[in-house]
Amino acid sequence: MDVKEGDTVEFDKVLLIADDSKITVGTPSIEGAKVTATSQGLHKGDKIIVLKFKHKDHFTKKTGHRQKYTRLSINEIVVPGANKN
Repeated sequence: MDVKEGDTVEFDKVLLIADDSKITVGTPSIEGAKVTATSQGLHKGDKIIVLKFKHKDHFTKKTGHRQKYTRLSINEIVVPGANKN
């Protein structure tokens, strides 16, 4: 995601909300539900090593990859029809 650290992000396409005993599943999404989150910045995942090897041809190719992702901290989940206290 192209979001700076500390910025607030809002997701309005929520697919599933699970409370203690109540589970709400959208078809395909839940109308009126949204999630607000705060960005904690860009991070890198674990390194994945890809190795291609052919024995008889003496061919070896080794490459690596680290996926970049944005870490989010969930602030609020708004459920449609719920009363705020």
